[in-house]
Amino acid sequence: MAVSTKKINLSGLARKLVIDGLLEEEKAQKALEESLKKKIPFVSHIVNEKLVASKDIALAGATEFGAPLVDIDMLDIDPDIIKLVKEDLIKKHHALPIFKRGKRLAVAVSDPTNMQALDEIKFATSLNTDAIIVEEDKLVKNIEKALEAADGGLGDMDDEDFEDLDDLEVAEDGPQDEDDSDVDDAPVVRFVNKVLLDAIKKGASDLHFEPYEKVYRVRFRIDGVLQEVAKPPMSLSSKIAARIKVMSRLDVSERRVPQDGRIKLKLSKSKSIDFRVNTCPTLFGEKTCMRILNSDAAALQIDQLGYEDHQKEMFLENLHKPYGMFLVTGPTGSGKTVSLYTGINILNQVDINISTAEDPVEINLAGVNQVQVDERTGMTFEKALKAFLRQDPDIILVGEIRDLGTASIAVKAAQTGHMVMSTLHTNDGPQTLTRLQDMGIQAFAVATSINLITAQRLCRRLNPNNRVPVEMPVEAMKDEGFTDEMIESGVTLFEPGEETEDNPGYKGRAGIYQVMNISDAMKRLIIEGANAVQLADQAKSEGIWDIRHSGIAKVADGITSLTEVNRVTVE
Repeated sequence: MAVSTKKINLSGLARKLVIDGLLEEEKAQKALEESLKKKIPFVSHIVNEKLVASKDIALAGATEFGAPLVDIDMLDIDPDIIKLVKEDLIKKHHALPIFKRGKRLAVAVSDPTNMQALDEIKFATSLNTDAIIVEEDKLVKNIEKALEAADGGLGDMDDEDFEDLDDLEVAEDGPQDEDDSDVDDAPVVRFVNKVLLDAIKKGASDLHFEPYEKVYRVRFRIDGVLQEVAKPPMSLSSKIAARIKVMSRLDVSERRVPQDGRIKLKLSKSKSIDFRVNTCPTLFGEKTCMRILNSDAAALQIDQLGYEDHQKEMFLENLHKPYGMFLVTGPTGSGKTVSLYTGINILNQVDINISTAEDPVEINLAGVNQVQVDERTGMTFEKALKAFLRQDPDIILVGEIRDLGTASIAVKAAQTGHMVMSTLHTNDGPQTLTRLQDMGIQAFAVATSINLITAQRLCRRLNPNNRVPVEMPVEAMKDEGFTDEMIESGVTLFEPGEETEDNPGYKGRAGIYQVMNISDAMKRLIIEGANAVQLADQAKSEGIWDIRHSGIAKVADGITSLTEVNRVTVE
């Protein structure tokens, strides 16, 4: 309910907020005084102090002053437009130019009464200015992002800001090709180092450097989701690609074919991070993708992977069998390598001979004989497997079963007294069984060689400090896959709360699994030629949880949200 205006001595936006009942007059007066004292905008102060929500301020301002309200996060702002206004003027007035139409410049502000900002920008640009109202928190984020993009992502950092960037070293395991003068561009070197450090600090798994016709962007994959982090000028595209290729010991002069490389980045005398690098020529330049190889994954314990108790028991029981196949399946980025390395760590004892064939070798494991598969030199998975069988192995790990030759040797090894661990790109356990047969492996060989299949996905964990309960009708919960037992127990569903940079809705990831033991009944069905649907029905009758069931269990435990499980699983 609006309050009386008779006793209100405020003006502008502060007055409107008081009239609308969003802010008490006494608090508004005090906020005005404190913002003047701190020399920050009034809107910035009340948002920082959480006196009024950004969305409410923007709506009130648009209603009162008749200025358009826009979601700035939905705009793709041209860096050239930002350059029309000097950086110090943008920072001083907390105003961001967002687009230009003829002689008119649209300026994003959170306070439409800030006429001084519009007048000074008008004087500096010789353009008529129009106020566009945006939410304060989004304006802050976009000003930082826009200024970084406008000058190549380096902002106005000085030498002190680059101190730890200059200390970064690339371990030189071989000759480096530096025949391109672009790679000596110090700002580009610093920018690339800054991006790599940011990726490490933010826990990214992949980095994408992507050239397009009019923009160049950098994205990080964090907790399985891509996020844009920078938009350097297009003029830096070839220089950034050249710098990364030099660090990866790739051919700088070759821009027409894909290349694979590796970077070992030394952060200190005792700390280094490995990156797997791939370049690929695209229509507007070379796209570079980097995978951060997390050596900490090799030290994970089985309890940290997120298996349910009955799944963990089945996993460990089959892991210690003397022979047979232990398969981990799932799409790219679902954590298959981590699961395999965890199993290898458990088995890695002085009395066991372990050999692995990987493409690439992501993490060095002491006590394990690791072979790098390289198609160019003829070292294929098939050849590595043949060699292993002459090396008195106990356990063989094959990075991925890709073809009939590799699958045939792996199956024979499993049938002749060796434990074989590997991965396939299939969706679940039953489909893995039929996929091997589609590749040409006989049904009898599949039935007698495989001990266990683990299918998995990774979902984002809810931030326990920023989650809110949500209600859902019982029938809707049943449709989603919640069991009667879960519903009767009074399960509470959670979704992310209002997210900020310091308090995200999701933080980290959790695994959801289907751990399927190959029972005698399952073997009979395989030999009889059962399809994936029939095998899935048999697994369900044996109490094997599918991935969806495991995901719903994680939702019921408050670990993740139903929205997230729906994103990574199929009903």
